[in-house]
Amino acid sequence: MTTHIPAHLADFWSAFADSIGGVDAARFYDVCVFGDSEALANELAELVLRGTKRATAGSVSSFEDEGKRIPMPGDLSIITNWAGRPLCIIETESVEVVPFSEVCSEFAATEGEGDGSLLFWREEHRQYFTRECARAGRQFSESMLVACERFKVVYQPSTNAA
Repeated sequence: MTTHIPAHLADFWSAFADSIGGVDAARFYDVCVFGDSEALANELAELVLRGTKRATAGSVSSFEDEGKRIPMPGDLSIITNWAGRPLCIIETESVEVVPFSEVCSEFAATEGEGDGSLLFWREEHRQYFTRECARAGRQFSESMLVACERFKVVYQPSTNAA
């Protein structure tokens, strides 16, 4: 799979590359909008910018539906708000694929959403994945595989500082 940096984000990527003395464009993975609504996407993006959200979870089925591989360590992704404005670039540090029911409390805390508890994580992600599955004509299952990705922000222009 070869993913190309979208033209409207090329200047943002170039500014990042210049800030670190260059980067291989082959490390570009995706443009990410966390969540499936404007309010959720903007809230989660703000958590990333504040350093609270350092992980995300995606269903393996959704990656397959989109023809994408699961992220790998070293991948770089541009995070945008709901409107598509680039906010920062993250680097994937690790990815673990586990059944939904086996996501641990430490990962839930690293995702940084709500009160950081596993209970909150399960309730919110069960709702999110149920909506996602419904859109794809599937049923949510506690045994569905989830890619638990940990990341770090590697570029955040000062104009985007929280």
